[in-house]
Amino acid sequence: MLPDRPTKLVPPVLARMAAWCVCLILVGVVVYFFALVIARLTFVALPVAIALLLTALLFPLTNRLRKAGIRPIYATWITMVVALAVLIGTGWLVGARASEEFPNLVRQVQATARDVQHWLITGPLHLEQAQITAYVDELAKIVDTQRQAIGGTVLSAGAAALEVLASIVLLLFVTFFLLKDGDRIWAWFLRGFGRMAPRVDRAGRAAWLTLSHYVQGTVAVAAVHGLIMGIVLAGMGVPLWAPLAVLIFFASFIPIVGIFFAGAVATLVTLGAKGLVLALVFLGILIVEQQLENHVLQPLIVGRALNFHPLAIILVLSIGGILAGIAGAAVAVPVAAVLYRALPELRHEPPALPPPPEDHVEPPPGGEPPRPAPGPAPRPVPAEDTPPAARPPSAGGTPPAGGTRSEHERGTGTARTEDA
Repeated sequence: MLPDRPTKLVPPVLARMAAWCVCLILVGVVVYFFALVIARLTFVALPVAIALLLTALLFPLTNRLRKAGIRPIYATWITMVVALAVLIGTGWLVGARASEEFPNLVRQVQATARDVQHWLITGPLHLEQAQITAYVDELAKIVDTQRQAIGGTVLSAGAAALEVLASIVLLLFVTFFLLKDGDRIWAWFLRGFGRMAPRVDRAGRAAWLTLSHYVQGTVAVAAVHGLIMGIVLAGMGVPLWAPLAVLIFFASFIPIVGIFFAGAVATLVTLGAKGLVLALVFLGILIVEQQLENHVLQPLIVGRALNFHPLAIILVLSIGGILAGIAGAAVAVPVAAVLYRALPELRHEPPALPPPPEDHVEPPPGGEPPRPAPGPAPRPVPAEDTPPAARPPSAGGTPPAGGTRSEHERGTGTARTEDA
């Protein structure tokens, strides 16, 4: 005899797990092909991503200019000119300081190399001059064998200069139009979602707010970090302190990884120019300042916008670096933060509005509520003309004939009397 009900061959838990696995596989396939498309369009995707970051950074200035009464086109041009002036001024300062101090750096590095060579011979290692010369020759051979690869890299970099220039032009155009017509572009974008437009609008605004807080907070933290390290390097008399401060500033945009790279470069320059003691002092100051930045500045300025655990940041940086190198590591954290804030807004239903009252009259679209037409007020109907069934009952009894209850309640004492 077969049972009346069919036997369940798959337990419910296993069925749910299989459904989740299928969904995850489909999402992974979509993400993989999306990543392939982005990688194929890196020439366009990377400038657009940087333009979004620049727009989030520069939009407060444009918005203030608009509120001051300046037309959007002029406010956008003023913002772009100010940004380009800051970049050009910073580049000129760094280039001037580098060309002035580079010869001094070479002399100091040569002096430090001689001191290190003397210490290797007379110090506890007791190396011989022949061994040191052999090590130097081996290093020279390694550099010589890599000369062709280095030359090829230089040639490829020169060939890619045109692509970089085109990307910069595209970046400037995208930033300009986002600053000028960002609201209209967003409204045009929402038209394609139909009933989903309110959810997409909420998600987009939450993502934009998160991105703005992240970019502005990161710029503030990076500026403080670069300024402090620049003052320390200048106080120690380290050559190229201005380029190193700028390097630390830009490296701060890549969390955790960037500061290690910039700090290592600055420490090596300090070691070559000022010796081991000052290099260790600079390294200690860098570590202390980095800890203060991570535990004070980052939570106060950036942490409120992201609320990411350091482990999540490390994993996101690793994935971004593997997929897209340095550029991927730079944009991985803001992209993850934007997705983290936008997805809940896509899932949640909008709050239900209370129903309007029965006597509420909806105003016409784009207009004001209807107003009564001007003219003389309607004449009240005398009580004698009102049918008995239409007269409202009085709670405290029938008022005296020929008067109203309100007149007696006000105590006017001037009630009119009429014969029945």
